[in-house]
Amino acid sequence: MALALLLAAAPAHAQTQAPPPAASAPDFARLEAAQSAANDKPGPRTVPGRRIPVPGTVSPELQAAIAAPYRSPAWNADPAGPAEWKALVGRLAAQTAASLPALRERLGVVATPEVIGGVRAWIIAPREVPERNRNRLLVHIHGGGYVYNPGEAGTLEAVLMAAFGKFTVISFDYRMPPDAPYPAAMDDAMAVWKAALTLQRPENMAVFGTSTGGGMTLALMLRARQEGVSLPAAIAPGTPWSDLTETGDSYKANEWLDNVLVSYDGYLNRAAALYAAGRDLKDPQLSPIYGDLRGLPPTILTTGTRDLFLSNTVRTHRKLRQAGVEASLQVFEGMSHAQYLFDPDAPETREVFGEIAAFLDKHLGTERAPQ
Repeated sequence: MALALLLAAAPAHAQTQAPPPAASAPDFARLEAAQSAANDKPGPRTVPGRRIPVPGTVSPELQAAIAAPYRSPAWNADPAGPAEWKALVGRLAAQTAASLPALRERLGVVATPEVIGGVRAWIIAPREVPERNRNRLLVHIHGGGYVYNPGEAGTLEAVLMAAFGKFTVISFDYRMPPDAPYPAAMDDAMAVWKAALTLQRPENMAVFGTSTGGGMTLALMLRARQEGVSLPAAIAPGTPWSDLTETGDSYKANEWLDNVLVSYDGYLNRAAALYAAGRDLKDPQLSPIYGDLRGLPPTILTTGTRDLFLSNTVRTHRKLRQAGVEASLQVFEGMSHAQYLFDPDAPETREVFGEIAAFLDKHLGTERAPQ
C-alpha cells in the first residue's frame, strides 16, 4: 500500500457522488435479457458496466474517503529503475513524516527514536499509559507494498494504536527493495522480535500491521515457530498481503472499485517482483497463506467490502479457523484497502482500533516481566 502518497493526497473533504438514476422498466428488461444471454453457460461471470454510488451507510468522513479519486502514482507507479524508485519513495515518505508531529501532539502520543535488535525503531506511546497496559508491549510492522514508508513515515499506524488502544508500541524501519529484497525485511523483523522478548514477557505482547505489515506479521509467526522462538499472545494483521500471487475472488470483483490499490496490475505486481527477487511467490515466507498456520496465536483480521485484499483477508481467516486457531474477522462497509488509517477522526477508524484493542486486552497478560 502506497500509504505515504495516499495520506499526502487525501483531501480533507470530498463530495460524495450522487447515485445513478434508477433504470426504467424497459431499460432493465433489455439489460436482463442481455445479461441472461451473456451468462447462459457455466464459466466466468460477465457483468455490465457499473456506476456504484458512495454508500450512505457509513460516516461522512468515510464517505469522503470512498468518494476520492484514484491516487496516482500510488496505485500505478512504474519507476524505470532503482534510482527512480528511491526518489519516489523518499519524496512520499518526507510528506508523510512531516505530518506526524502535529498528529502525535493532537492525539497525545510521544515518539522516541531507538535502535532495537540493531534496527532503527521508534517507541510510540500515549502520554499516560493505563495501569492495565503498563506491562504490555506491541510490535508494529508497517505497510507499503515492501517499497513505501521508510523511516518515520512508517509509524502512522503505531501512532493510531497508541492513541486509541493506549498501548506502548515498537515500530521499526525494516530494509526494503530495490536495495534490500527478501529476506532483509524478515531478518529485521526477526531481530526486533527477539530483542523485544528481552524487554517483556511474550504472553504480554502482540504483533500487528496492515497490508504488507499484515503479511509480514503472519510470516514472522511462521519463522519464529520454525526457529523455536516464543510467539506473542495475539496478532492483528489488517487486510494482510498474505498472497503475493494474484489469487482470490476480490482481485477481480473489487478491481477498479477499490480506490486505493485499484488493480493488482498497478504497482503491486512490480513491488512483489522487487521484493521476491526471483523466489517462488508461493514460498510461505513471501505468501504465508501457503504455510502451515497451526499453532499461531489468536488473530483479529480487518478488511472492507471494497478492499482489493478482501479475499486475502477472508482466505487467511478461513485457513486459521481450519488450523484450529482462534480468529476474528471484522469487515467494514464500503472500505477500500486500509482506509481505516486515513482519517483519525472517522468513527470507523476509532471503531477498528477499539475492536483490535479489546481483542488484545482479552488475550494479553498483565504481569510484570521478571527482573
